[in-house]
Amino acid sequence: MLDWSRGDLARESGLSERTITDFERGAREPHDNNKRAMSSAMEAAGLEFIPANGGGAGIRFRENPSADSTLVAP
Repeated sequence: MLDWSRGDLARESGLSERTITDFERGAREPHDNNKRAMSSAMEAAGLEFIPANGGGAGIRFRENPSADSTLVAP
């Protein structure tokens, strides 16, 4: 949704590209603090994680994303 590369997510979350690559390909499960770093980076860019509430979990753009985000997709 943000049109980020692995490098973008790594930079925005403060994690290594290897951590993200390993997570994407299922080589290992990231530690909880790494999951929080990734989700916090995406939330700071304007995404909102929606919990499973009968309709399934999901992601959407917040109505008023943070004005200081530099990598938000148009």
